[in-house]
Amino acid sequence: MARAIGQTSPSRKDEAGGRQIRPRRSAEETRCDILTMTERLFRERGFGAVSIADIAAALSMSPANIFKHFHSKNALVDAIFLQQIRLLEQKIDLLDASHSPFERLRHLARNLMENHRSDLNDNPYIFEMILMTAKRELACGRYYENVITTLLEDIIHGGVEEGIYPQTDANKAARVALYAFTSILHPALIAHEELDILATRCEELAEFVDAALRYRIAK
Repeated sequence: MARAIGQTSPSRKDEAGGRQIRPRRSAEETRCDILTMTERLFRERGFGAVSIADIAAALSMSPANIFKHFHSKNALVDAIFLQQIRLLEQKIDLLDASHSPFERLRHLARNLMENHRSDLNDNPYIFEMILMTAKRELACGRYYENVITTLLEDIIHGGVEEGIYPQTDANKAARVALYAFTSILHPALIAHEELDILATRCEELAEFVDAALRYRIAK
């Protein structure tokens, strides 16, 4: 049977003194255990109600051991979000270059919005974490921005190659497009909105970005 998170492997006795010796675990194994338990506690109690001491107690370790791997609660949040973003990367459904840039933009916007909404419904503690760490400069934010910008840049670059969009700085245009799509990506703006309204917003934003790229509305 698999070992439960936070539960140590069976210990063995020191032959000389009869002491119980806990098998040594790698730093990566301990780090994974900490993140898994942290997510579990956030989900059960909410982000604000869980302290480093709570996480340590649930894992039968000292708070100092948590701090050895994560220097703060925000560092734990950063690591959890990075995991979530990497999962999102695997779930994103993209249209290939046989579709028009507009179709690809619209599909990407809708796909990202639906994934974000699903994550918020399945893991409501994520919304609380985002709100409570919004003013922090977390590495996960930059990573997320780069992931989505790269996807948008690929679509824009394809449109330029096909002659649909005039020559432009694809990276800069992609970052501007990401700002435009914020209203269908940010948890604070989609958590309590009706899905059909968000779907319409995806369509309208894709049309707006496509027109801006075609007719160089934004420079």
